Amino acid sequence: MIHHLALTLEQRPEVLERVLRVVRHRGFRICTMNMTEQDDKFLQLHMAVDSDRAVELLSRQLDKLLDVTQCVVTTPSAMSQTVSA
Repeated sequence: MIHHLALTLEQRPEVLERVLRVVRHRGFRICTMNMTEQDDKFLQLHMAVDSDRAVELLSRQLDKLLDVTQCVVTTPSAMSQTVSA
């Protein structure tokens, strides 16, 4: 199942590497990823991940990272569910 996450990150050199490491260790596969600069201090990261595991396993671990200020999980739309069926 594909899940969409929106993260707000502090702008630091190692933040993306830490997020990707957590995603990999939790057994999720990144389908799409888009990162934009919000201002000089924060980054906005939108990504879609795929796994049969519960997305809460990933979101709780991402919330624990010091550089992650916000993590919002959006469930896939009905359209995405019918396409993957």
